[in-house]
Amino acid sequence: MADDLDFTELRWLRATRPEAVREAAAARIRRPLLGPDGRLMLVAADHPARGALGVRGDGAAMADRYDLLRRLATALRRPGVDGVVGTADVLEDLLLLGELDGKVAIGSMNRGGLQGSVFELDDRFTGYDAAGLAAMGFDGGKMLTRIDLDDNATVSTLQASANAVSELAAHQLIAMVEPFLSRRDATGRVVNDLSPAAVARSVAIASGLGGTSAYTWLKLPVVADMAAVMAATTLPALLLGGDPVEHPEQTYARWRQALAVPGVRGLVVGRALLYPPDGDVAAAVDAAVGLVRADTEVAA
Repeated sequence: MADDLDFTELRWLRATRPEAVREAAAARIRRPLLGPDGRLMLVAADHPARGALGVRGDGAAMADRYDLLRRLATALRRPGVDGVVGTADVLEDLLLLGELDGKVAIGSMNRGGLQGSVFELDDRFTGYDAAGLAAMGFDGGKMLTRIDLDDNATVSTLQASANAVSELAAHQLIAMVEPFLSRRDATGRVVNDLSPAAVARSVAIASGLGGTSAYTWLKLPVVADMAAVMAATTLPALLLGGDPVEHPEQTYARWRQALAVPGVRGLVVGRALLYPPDGDVAAAVDAAVGLVRADTEVAA
């Protein structure tokens, strides 16, 4: 993993020159969202802000920020990695460390539904807003949009997500919507319905949010029948990595099949690549990039 990051300087800037964040954002080398192949490979690192620190059996795997930043830097430096999804604290650390030049930066907007809380499905917008993302020169905003038909908080989440889609579009920024049909199980734990029919229904709902869908992208789980899911929308979609519970080879096989479905443009993966079972972040990232970049043409 990257071992050349200057954390002493980072801490000094954080304490003495808060304006350095804006300066770094203004100086950042930007790039188009998509390259010539029409694909997108992003690393996700917004889990900690929702209190979701666990990876496999380690409930605090993402608690060490310095370790996370080393892993992120390793991933972002690999060929074929386009950028990152993160909350303000993570993206600003990467900015100050000089790791976001030439990368796509997507800010995470709603992290209020803390994992395991009684208000988990109240996905309030506690992170970036559209104006803040535009001011930072970032490329878009991501919003988790969980839909529980038995929970009154869902309508507030839908309204907030719709407003965010419209506001991002007004700034010509990507709105990355991550929808799920969700419910609480017998123990009170929030679970997502990953049946193709439920995911397709969530896609239909998410696609209609806001006053325009011109800048809307979808971030979707990989399920058994991705063709049926993608038949529900003409919007571009990225696949999320999900909880890394199975063997990497099984995960890669599912990603490979789903990436061949028309409309799917790439991956947004976090824990599965940043915390692989063997600890080799570079190899895990390279394997995912190989899947995303396997073909020079994307199905129209």
